[in-house]
Amino acid sequence: MSIRVLQLPVWQDNYAYVLLPKEGGAALVDSPEAAPVIELLEREGRTLTHIFNTHHHPDHVGSNEALAARYPGLEIWGSHYDAQHDRIPGQTRALADGETFVWGGQSCQVREVPGHTHGHILYAWEDGSVFVGDTLFYGGCGRLFEGSAEQLDRALNEIIAALPPESRMYCAHEYTESNLRFAMSVEPSNETLRSAAQEVAELRAEGKPTVPSTLARELRVNPFLRCDQPEIRRAVGASAEAPRYQVLRDLRAKKDEFRG
Repeated sequence: MSIRVLQLPVWQDNYAYVLLPKEGGAALVDSPEAAPVIELLEREGRTLTHIFNTHHHPDHVGSNEALAARYPGLEIWGSHYDAQHDRIPGQTRALADGETFVWGGQSCQVREVPGHTHGHILYAWEDGSVFVGDTLFYGGCGRLFEGSAEQLDRALNEIIAALPPESRMYCAHEYTESNLRFAMSVEPSNETLRSAAQEVAELRAEGKPTVPSTLARELRVNPFLRCDQPEIRRAVGASAEAPRYQVLRDLRAKKDEFRG
């Protein structure tokens, strides 16, 4: 890999990701908090040149301006939707669906994945690193704050699910234990899911992250990528003929109320 990914836990359960090419500066995927990023970059002897924002929520863009003040000339990139609505502080470039760019010696493709927000995008790097923000979590997905179930279903089951199975899914929160408890409540016969939950429990007991996951794993354990499974459909009272997005909608509503 020509780019190292350094996972930076901040606050209670957020992750920011610092990208370090073999030579040169550094980039940041989302910017919850400035101080830990600055400390890490100083240890690595790097200067921040780019922020790649996935969406406009404060825990993803909250330190854009502080980092821009620290690193003059900082490029801040995000979706064209968020640019049109002036939702990302300091944004310098608007990215469109399917657009590609090269940074750190690697090509990256941008995909629009609305649902959690209207302007949500992901960054899929040629080495298989995919930064999905709050669209996909290990074992779960983001809440429907702005978009529709149809949009989120397409984002998950047509765009993300079409990526190579070995793709590494870097999400923005450590929600995995709760997500897998919910997943087991709607698909209790899934033995792969049970094994994953045990592995996750062991990692968290040791204070280790569960992220990144892989797409192959998500296709086996994530109920939001498994809405055609009869057991999951029964769990939300959906018929075999119900559109997949309706199953996802009811599944997400059930997860919103889940306290397990």
